[in-house]
Amino acid sequence: MPYAITVVPIMPLRAEPAHRSEMISQVLWGENVEIIVTGSDGWVKVKCQFDGYEGWGTFNHLEIIDEKLFLAPYTHYTASWVNTVKINEKTMHVPFGCIVKQVVEPVTIWGNNIPVKFEGTLKECPGNGSKVDKKDLLEKAFLFLNTPYLWGGKSVFGADCSGFTQTVFKTLGIPLLRDAYQQATQGETVDFLQEVQTGDLAFFDNAEGRITHVGILLNDHEIIHASGKVRVDPIDNQGIINADTGLRTHQLRIIKRYF
Repeated sequence: MPYAITVVPIMPLRAEPAHRSEMISQVLWGENVEIIVTGSDGWVKVKCQFDGYEGWGTFNHLEIIDEKLFLAPYTHYTASWVNTVKINEKTMHVPFGCIVKQVVEPVTIWGNNIPVKFEGTLKECPGNGSKVDKKDLLEKAFLFLNTPYLWGGKSVFGADCSGFTQTVFKTLGIPLLRDAYQQATQGETVDFLQEVQTGDLAFFDNAEGRITHVGILLNDHEIIHASGKVRVDPIDNQGIINADTGLRTHQLRIIKRYF
């Protein structure tokens, strides 16, 4: 199957090959995908290299690349809230947390001789198992503060709960799966809220027992999470309490540690 790279700031990933279909996730600029089905009207079903998530996107958001680039590791990420790049000498603004490969200065070539210039802030991706600086984690999480909740979103322009946690952890060198219930299968269990460390993830379930929400614990009594917008709320052994209304909004299910 062909390999491709995302050449727009954010490619919506949809459940079906139609613009009116539910957006189930996003593919950020620079991320690689495998094209697994070619549909009609320019739609392609893709599998995201980073987390294996599948969905439908439009081919004009992608550029075909060779296997060598697809198999290469991600080496850098965009570190500012918004970052300036140039593709084919045209300016583009891309969000925090885009991961890219084989960065060459002053010009990187993607696909069929497409020149890319990185004019914003790039930082090297930490390797798996690298020590996490908790101050760095907090700075990255708070870049999202007040970002509007967006179902399927995973950028500072709009994010859902698990898209928020995945993007923050991705820039720390910790690969999380896409959805909250999937992320809950990773990491090590923390038995009590009083034992948490900054950066542990707390998961919450609905009335049927399905995990539907996740957030980043700041300490044993505060959490930053995407609920309406990315916000900081109190948490106790039962769950989250909305800081503005005083109402309980999420029922605590489990706490996980990843570093």
